[in-house]
Amino acid sequence: MENTPQPVTNRMYIVPCMLTICSLFSGFYSIVSSFNGHFLAAAIAILVAAVFDGLDGRVARMTGSTSTFGMELDSLCDMVAFGVAPGVLAYLWALTPYGRYGWLAAFLYVAATALRLARFNAQAIENTRAAARSGHHDFTGLPCPAAAGMIATSVMFSTHVFKTTDTVQHITLLLLVYLLSYLMVSTHRYPSFKHMDIAREKRFQVFVGLILLLILMASEPPITLFAATLLYILSGPLIAARVRLRRKKPEPVNRIDLQ
Repeated sequence: MENTPQPVTNRMYIVPCMLTICSLFSGFYSIVSSFNGHFLAAAIAILVAAVFDGLDGRVARMTGSTSTFGMELDSLCDMVAFGVAPGVLAYLWALTPYGRYGWLAAFLYVAATALRLARFNAQAIENTRAAARSGHHDFTGLPCPAAAGMIATSVMFSTHVFKTTDTVQHITLLLLVYLLSYLMVSTHRYPSFKHMDIAREKRFQVFVGLILLLILMASEPPITLFAATLLYILSGPLIAARVRLRRKKPEPVNRIDLQ
Protein backbone atom coordinates (compact mmCIF):
# COMPACT_ATOMS: atom_id res chain seq x y z
CA MET A 1 0.00 0.00 0.00
CA GLU A 2 1.30 3.46 -0.89
CA ASN A 3 2.01 5.97 1.84
CA THR A 4 -0.27 8.96 1.33
CA PRO A 5 0.43 12.40 2.78
CA GLN A 6 -1.47 13.40 5.88
CA PRO A 7 -4.56 15.56 5.29
CA VAL A 8 -3.92 19.29 5.57
CA THR A 9 -6.47 21.60 7.17
CA ASN A 10 -7.07 25.34 6.90
CA ARG A 11 -6.82 25.96 10.64
CA MET A 12 -4.35 28.39 12.18
CA TYR A 13 -2.10 26.83 14.84
CA ILE A 14 -0.55 29.33 17.22
CA VAL A 15 2.90 27.85 17.95
CA PRO A 16 4.07 27.08 14.37
CA CYS A 17 2.67 30.37 13.09
CA MET A 18 4.43 32.35 15.82
CA LEU A 19 7.72 30.68 14.89
CA THR A 20 7.07 31.69 11.27
CA ILE A 21 6.38 35.27 12.37
CA CYS A 22 9.69 35.22 14.29
CA SER A 23 11.38 34.31 11.00
CA LEU A 24 9.60 37.23 9.33
CA PHE A 25 10.67 39.55 12.17
CA SER A 26 14.31 38.49 11.75
CA GLY A 27 14.13 39.10 8.02
CA PHE A 28 12.61 42.55 8.50
CA TYR A 29 15.23 43.37 11.13
CA SER A 30 17.90 42.36 8.62
CA ILE A 31 16.49 44.84 6.09
CA VAL A 32 16.44 47.65 8.65
CA SER A 33 20.00 46.83 9.74
CA SER A 34 21.20 46.85 6.11
CA PHE A 35 19.71 50.30 5.55
CA ASN A 36 21.43 51.51 8.73
CA GLY A 37 24.79 50.13 7.58
CA HIS A 38 24.93 47.35 10.21
CA PHE A 39 25.73 44.61 7.72
CA LEU A 40 27.04 42.04 10.21
CA ALA A 41 23.85 42.29 12.27
CA ALA A 42 21.83 41.99 9.05
CA ALA A 43 23.69 38.81 8.09
CA ILE A 44 23.20 37.26 11.54
CA ALA A 45 19.49 38.11 11.44
CA ILE A 46 19.12 36.14 8.19
CA LEU A 47 20.70 33.10 9.83
CA VAL A 48 18.37 33.48 12.81
CA ALA A 49 15.44 33.61 10.38
CA ALA A 50 16.66 30.33 8.87
CA VAL A 51 16.66 28.73 12.33
CA PHE A 52 13.05 29.78 12.96
CA ASP A 53 12.09 28.65 9.47
CA GLY A 54 13.44 25.19 10.22
CA LEU A 55 11.69 25.06 13.59
CA ASP A 56 8.19 26.01 12.47
CA GLY A 57 7.82 23.16 10.00
CA ARG A 58 9.34 20.61 12.36
CA VAL A 59 7.09 21.70 15.24
CA ALA A 60 4.06 21.57 12.94
CA ARG A 61 4.86 18.00 11.87
CA MET A 62 5.67 16.82 15.39
CA THR A 63 2.43 18.21 16.83
CA GLY A 64 0.24 17.29 13.85
CA SER A 65 -0.61 20.96 13.29
CA THR A 66 0.23 21.23 9.59
CA SER A 67 -2.23 23.50 7.79
CA THR A 68 -2.68 25.27 4.47
CA PHE A 69 -2.74 28.59 6.32
CA GLY A 70 0.62 27.82 7.91
CA MET A 71 2.19 26.78 4.61
CA GLU A 72 1.00 29.93 2.85
CA LEU A 73 2.19 32.10 5.75
CA ASP A 74 5.57 30.34 5.70
CA SER A 75 5.96 30.98 1.97
CA LEU A 76 5.15 34.69 2.30
CA CYS A 77 7.55 35.10 5.22
CA ASP A 78 10.26 33.21 3.33
CA MET A 79 9.94 35.71 0.50
CA VAL A 80 10.84 38.52 2.89
CA ALA A 81 13.43 36.74 5.03
CA PHE A 82 15.24 34.82 2.27
CA GLY A 83 14.42 36.90 -0.78
CA VAL A 84 14.16 40.61 -0.05
CA ALA A 85 16.45 40.72 2.99
CA PRO A 86 19.47 38.99 1.32
CA GLY A 87 18.90 41.00 -1.86
CA VAL A 88 18.96 44.28 0.06
CA LEU A 89 21.99 43.15 2.06
CA ALA A 90 23.93 42.14 -1.06
CA TYR A 91 23.07 45.39 -2.84
CA LEU A 92 23.91 47.78 -0.01
CA TRP A 93 27.01 45.87 1.08
CA ALA A 94 28.72 45.26 -2.25
CA LEU A 95 26.60 45.94 -5.34
CA THR A 96 25.97 49.67 -4.97
CA PRO A 97 29.12 50.68 -6.93
CA TYR A 98 27.75 48.92 -10.03
CA GLY A 99 24.73 51.21 -10.22
CA ARG A 100 21.95 49.83 -12.40
CA TYR A 101 23.72 46.50 -12.87
CA GLY A 102 24.01 46.15 -9.11
CA TRP A 103 20.35 46.59 -8.26
CA LEU A 104 19.31 44.53 -11.28
CA ALA A 105 21.45 41.66 -9.95
CA ALA A 106 19.79 42.05 -6.55
CA PHE A 107 16.36 42.06 -8.20
CA LEU A 108 17.26 38.92 -10.15
CA TYR A 109 17.99 37.19 -6.86
CA VAL A 110 14.64 38.31 -5.39
CA ALA A 111 12.78 37.20 -8.54
CA ALA A 112 14.54 33.81 -8.49
CA THR A 113 13.48 33.36 -4.86
CA ALA A 114 9.85 34.11 -5.78
CA LEU A 115 10.00 31.60 -8.66
CA ARG A 116 11.62 29.00 -6.40
CA LEU A 117 8.90 29.37 -3.76
CA ALA A 118 6.11 29.35 -6.36
CA ARG A 119 7.45 26.15 -7.94
CA PHE A 120 7.86 24.53 -4.53
CA ASN A 121 4.26 25.35 -3.56
CA ALA A 122 2.90 24.15 -6.90
CA GLN A 123 4.74 20.83 -6.65
CA ALA A 124 4.34 20.32 -2.89
CA ILE A 125 1.65 17.60 -2.98
CA GLU A 126 3.21 15.81 -5.96
CA ASN A 127 6.65 15.85 -4.33
CA THR A 128 5.25 14.53 -1.04
CA ARG A 129 3.62 11.57 -2.77
CA ALA A 130 6.73 10.83 -4.82
CA ALA A 131 8.89 10.97 -1.68
CA ALA A 132 6.52 8.62 0.12
CA ARG A 133 6.80 6.11 -2.75
CA SER A 134 10.56 6.33 -3.24
CA GLY A 135 11.70 7.09 0.31
CA HIS A 136 13.91 9.93 -0.96
CA HIS A 137 13.33 13.43 0.40
CA ASP A 138 15.27 16.08 -1.48
CA PHE A 139 14.75 19.48 -3.06
CA THR A 140 14.50 20.44 -6.71
CA GLY A 141 16.67 23.50 -6.96
CA LEU A 142 18.62 25.22 -4.21
CA PRO A 143 16.39 25.99 -1.19
CA CYS A 144 16.07 29.73 -0.68
CA PRO A 145 17.15 29.59 3.02
CA ALA A 146 20.45 28.04 1.89
CA ALA A 147 20.89 30.71 -0.80
CA ALA A 148 20.20 33.45 1.75
CA GLY A 149 22.60 31.77 4.17
CA MET A 150 25.30 31.82 1.52
CA ILE A 151 24.99 35.59 1.13
CA ALA A 152 24.84 36.11 4.90
CA THR A 153 27.86 33.91 5.66
CA SER A 154 29.80 35.53 2.81
CA VAL A 155 29.30 38.91 4.50
CA MET A 156 30.30 37.45 7.86
CA PHE A 157 33.35 35.70 6.37
CA SER A 158 34.56 38.83 4.57
CA THR A 159 34.00 41.04 7.60
CA HIS A 160 35.86 38.61 9.86
CA VAL A 161 38.78 37.76 7.58
CA PHE A 162 39.33 40.82 5.41
CA LYS A 163 37.86 43.46 7.78
CA THR A 164 37.11 45.77 4.82
CA THR A 165 35.55 45.26 1.40
CA ASP A 166 37.36 45.83 -1.90
CA THR A 167 36.68 45.48 -5.61
CA VAL A 168 37.51 41.78 -5.70
CA GLN A 169 34.95 41.02 -2.98
CA HIS A 170 32.36 43.15 -4.77
CA ILE A 171 32.86 41.25 -8.04
CA THR A 172 32.85 37.91 -6.20
CA LEU A 173 29.53 38.66 -4.52
CA LEU A 174 28.08 39.90 -7.82
CA LEU A 175 28.95 36.59 -9.48
CA LEU A 176 27.70 34.72 -6.41
CA VAL A 177 24.31 36.42 -6.66
CA TYR A 178 23.97 35.32 -10.29
CA LEU A 179 25.06 31.77 -9.39
CA LEU A 180 22.60 31.49 -6.50
CA SER A 181 19.80 32.85 -8.69
CA TYR A 182 20.49 30.15 -11.27
CA LEU A 183 20.75 27.34 -8.72
CA MET A 184 17.41 28.24 -7.11
CA VAL A 185 15.50 27.88 -10.38
CA SER A 186 17.58 24.95 -11.66
CA THR A 187 16.62 21.28 -11.52
CA HIS A 188 19.67 20.25 -9.47
CA ARG A 189 18.77 17.97 -6.58
CA TYR A 190 19.74 19.05 -3.07
CA PRO A 191 19.54 16.77 -0.02
CA SER A 192 16.97 17.48 2.65
CA PHE A 193 17.75 16.91 6.33
CA LYS A 194 14.11 17.14 7.43
CA HIS A 195 13.45 13.41 7.07
CA MET A 196 16.70 11.79 8.13
CA ASP A 197 16.19 8.06 8.66
CA ILE A 198 18.94 6.93 11.01
CA ALA A 199 19.26 3.34 12.13
CA ARG A 200 18.72 2.87 15.86
CA GLU A 201 22.14 1.30 16.40
CA LYS A 202 23.84 4.32 14.77
CA ARG A 203 21.94 7.10 16.51
CA PHE A 204 24.45 7.44 19.35
CA GLN A 205 27.38 7.76 16.92
CA VAL A 206 25.46 10.33 14.88
CA PHE A 207 24.62 12.26 18.05
CA VAL A 208 28.29 12.37 19.08
CA GLY A 209 29.23 13.44 15.56
CA LEU A 210 26.71 16.28 15.69
CA ILE A 211 28.15 17.46 19.01
CA LEU A 212 31.65 17.51 17.50
CA LEU A 213 30.32 19.36 14.47
CA LEU A 214 28.65 21.92 16.75
CA ILE A 215 31.91 22.46 18.62
CA LEU A 216 33.78 22.88 15.34
CA MET A 217 31.28 25.40 14.00
CA ALA A 218 31.25 27.32 17.29
CA SER A 219 35.05 27.71 17.23
CA GLU A 220 35.06 30.20 14.34
CA PRO A 221 31.42 30.72 13.22
CA PRO A 222 32.15 33.17 10.35
CA ILE A 223 34.56 30.68 8.77
CA THR A 224 32.91 27.36 9.57
CA LEU A 225 29.39 28.51 8.68
CA PHE A 226 30.68 29.92 5.38
CA ALA A 227 32.48 26.65 4.58
CA ALA A 228 29.48 24.47 5.51
CA THR A 229 27.08 26.57 3.44
CA LEU A 230 29.45 26.63 0.48
CA LEU A 231 29.76 22.84 0.54
CA TYR A 232 25.98 22.49 0.52
CA ILE A 233 25.67 24.97 -2.37
CA LEU A 234 28.20 22.99 -4.41
CA SER A 235 26.60 19.63 -3.58
CA GLY A 236 23.82 20.11 -6.14
CA PRO A 237 26.06 20.57 -9.21
CA LEU A 238 28.40 17.84 -7.94
CA ILE A 239 25.52 15.37 -7.57
CA ALA A 240 24.29 16.27 -11.07
CA ALA A 241 27.78 15.76 -12.53
CA ARG A 242 28.08 12.41 -10.77
CA VAL A 243 24.73 11.22 -12.15
CA ARG A 244 25.68 12.35 -15.66
CA LEU A 245 28.99 10.52 -15.51
CA ARG A 246 27.24 7.35 -14.39
CA ARG A 247 24.85 7.57 -17.32
CA LYS A 248 27.71 8.02 -19.80
CA LYS A 249 29.66 5.08 -18.39
CA PRO A 250 29.07 2.06 -20.65
CA GLU A 251 27.40 -0.92 -19.02
CA PRO A 252 29.52 -4.07 -18.83
CA VAL A 253 28.56 -6.74 -21.32
CA ASN A 254 28.18 -10.22 -19.90
CA ARG A 255 29.91 -12.68 -22.19
CA ILE A 256 28.98 -16.33 -22.03
CA ASP A 257 31.73 -18.63 -23.19
CA LEU A 258 30.21 -21.43 -25.12
CA GLN A 259 32.12 -24.62 -24.91
